Amino acid sequence: MNIAQYLDSTYLKTPQQAGISEEETLQKDKDLAQEAIENNIFAVMIRPDYVSEIKKYLKEKNSDVVVGTVIGFHEGTYSIDEKLAEASKAIHDGADELDFVINYNAYLKGEINLVKEEFVKCTQLCLEHHKVAKWIIEIAALTDTQIADLTKKISNWAEEHFSETYLSNIFVKSSTGFYETTGGKPNGATFEGIKIMLDNAGKLPVKAAGGVRTPEDARKMINLGVKRIGTSSALQLIKDQSVSEGY
Repeated sequence: MNIAQYLDSTYLKTPQQAGISEEETLQKDKDLAQEAIENNIFAVMIRPDYVSEIKKYLKEKNSDVVVGTVIGFHEGTYSIDEKLAEASKAIHDGADELDFVINYNAYLKGEINLVKEEFVKCTQLCLEHHKVAKWIIEIAALTDTQIADLTKKISNWAEEHFSETYLSNIFVKSSTGFYETTGGKPNGATFEGIKIMLDNAGKLPVKAAGGVRTPEDARKMINLGVKRIGTSSALQLIKDQSVSEGY
């Protein structure tokens, strides 16, 4: 099993969150990209502000490593217009894949039409530009029933609005890694949560993000059926090492 080809190698801290400068953050992203080149990692997942520079860096290296970014991150409460504007700029800057945080707070309030509208409009924008759209549902904020329901809704909306040809480019993703839980509850992917997503995603692929910290866990996720894994420990997983913290 080639784990590397399933990995979205991730660095999503802002300079403020990490206590470092913009320049140091860009260097971290370049180091992430170089690591991906050297180890055949499928993608790097970075903040929108750094997409243009990292795309340029990868082109200079003649690399086909995919550049992914996050939209509406991490709360998901951005308006539809704000998400569309952020996504449009990321596409212009060269992003290949866009991971949107769905407005799960609106979903929890029963504002289903709003959630559907943002899904359809933002996914349409991505597909029109031949990009991949991934939808983060933040499973740590949801009950098992809600995980199943929201995943199923996304699957139904995708099949309703887009041809089957495009469904493989519309993912359902578990987590941001930034959601604050209580009582030691995991804030990333769990086997139970991913199984629920897989059971309800229909023809859409699933991405397990956060919480995959051992090579065994990565292989188990892949064997369950996930098509991608988001991790800040890609190199350790490839080198058959376990990590105790991180995304």
